[in-house]
Amino acid sequence: MPLHTKGIDHVNLQVSDLKESITFWETLLGFQLLEDMPQDNGVIIGTKEAKLALYENPDLGKVERKGFSHLCFHISNFDSAIEICEQLNIKILYDGIVAWKQSNSLYIEDPNGYEIELTDTWGGALDDREP
Repeated sequence: MPLHTKGIDHVNLQVSDLKESITFWETLLGFQLLEDMPQDNGVIIGTKEAKLALYENPDLGKVERKGFSHLCFHISNFDSAIEICEQLNIKILYDGIVAWKQSNSLYIEDPNGYEIELTDTWGGALDDREP
């Protein structure tokens, strides 16, 4: 019998500039500081639904994708995503909205080079499909 997953608890990311990354997530998704860990040069930020553990690594440089593609967040006000990203001068990838079979996504890049997917449909509507 397998373990039963209730959801992803958090994602742990190394970042080159902790303060810059905190500001990015606060302004983009409204994440709040949940725990400050100065002894580890890190923080946990997020909401009840999504959390990130960020640890500063000044030697990180720009992240290159090698086996890791992106993080995805379901956005309730998706219709405002492009406008908000443009106001925040966040780089939009792939020429804007990508229309998938059952969802729409906007791909952006955080200050470290991590690709972030913002989507209008929880789980790509996989739970809504007929078996």
